[in-house]
Amino acid sequence: MDRIAFFKDLAIIIVSAKLFGLIAQKLKAPQVVGEIIAGLIIGPSCLGLMGGSDYAGTDYLSLLSEIGVVMLMFSAGLETNMKDLLRTGWKALIIALVGVFVPLAGGTLLYSCFYGFGAVGSEEFFRAVFIGTIMTATSVGITVQTLKELGHIKESIGTLILSSAIIDDVIGIIVLTFVIGFKNPDSKPSDVLISTGLFILFAFGIGFAMYYIFKLIDKRYEHHQRIPILSLAMCMFMAFSAEEFFGIADITGAYVAGLILCSLKDSDYIARKVDINSYMIFGPVFFASIGLKTELSGFNKELVLFSVGFVLVALLTKVIGCGLTAKLMKYNLRDSLKVGVGMMTRGEVALIVAQKGLSVGMLDSKYFACVILLIIVSSVATPIILKFLYKSDENNNSELRMHN
Repeated sequence: MDRIAFFKDLAIIIVSAKLFGLIAQKLKAPQVVGEIIAGLIIGPSCLGLMGGSDYAGTDYLSLLSEIGVVMLMFSAGLETNMKDLLRTGWKALIIALVGVFVPLAGGTLLYSCFYGFGAVGSEEFFRAVFIGTIMTATSVGITVQTLKELGHIKESIGTLILSSAIIDDVIGIIVLTFVIGFKNPDSKPSDVLISTGLFILFAFGIGFAMYYIFKLIDKRYEHHQRIPILSLAMCMFMAFSAEEFFGIADITGAYVAGLILCSLKDSDYIARKVDINSYMIFGPVFFASIGLKTELSGFNKELVLFSVGFVLVALLTKVIGCGLTAKLMKYNLRDSLKVGVGMMTRGEVALIVAQKGLSVGMLDSKYFACVILLIIVSSVATPIILKFLYKSDENNNSELRMHN
């Protein structure tokens, strides 16, 4: 593809994403819903202006999308309240563990009910387990953007969701490696556990060093533009290091970079500067690209039925697993639902898992459309439901104040 022609496509994406984002906002829905729908409309499922498996600009779009989600996670880390994170750390770990196990079991059972229960160790057994593995991944990007728009990202529930989702992704990657390892003797699942431990040590070591370096810079050059520039460079370095050296998702590295700097005096200033680029180009491209990748042609009755079950099981197992666990931790019903709903989005990690399954022969290409459909439905439904839950809270608080 002519790289100059991609600028035209980029202009279409930005304008359509912002236009539908504003329409969504007028309809009292989060902007991300409109941006995803914009991708669907200009994509192969509707107008066919771009997108699809044969779209020549896929590499460019994927790169911009990846930068978008990395910056979004960096912003989320910057806006995290470290005290709340430490307070909810063990709770987030338990929620993430249950939030991985329940979808894994649910997805395995769903595939087995449709295509038969294969013997342990058989090809069909591994295919069933891999369907469950796809369901384990949580995409926190949509939830982060929604919580930011609603103004609740710094609250304890927002921090709990973010913490759980980050841990969820790490556990999901470990599960993926184990599943592939059982099928492929050349893969060593133990290496992932070692890499994860090394990344944690690396993050702690570089975190302490970089925090004090940035604290000195911040003290000397308060509100100076070099601070967000250096911060962004650190974000990209941590994203690169996480994936390149430790096999951890780059978004985890970006989030850790934000956590390292979230206690700085100028953390809000850094977040505002980073959000400018994210809001103008990288964010819209990331959310619109979800719709652009969707092709709904070629569905037969059996696949449509399986897809409906796949989406329902994937959403409900996250809500039930994470929400019920939060309820058992003494959170009220509405806050527990927020946790469950906030964890049900799927995005880039689910796509990465699915693509890995295709490459190693554990997933048939026809099921890839099911994954895309799950991403679309969860990405649209999550912001709407979260907005409703928070709006109900505000209405209840208003009524309570009136009675008092």
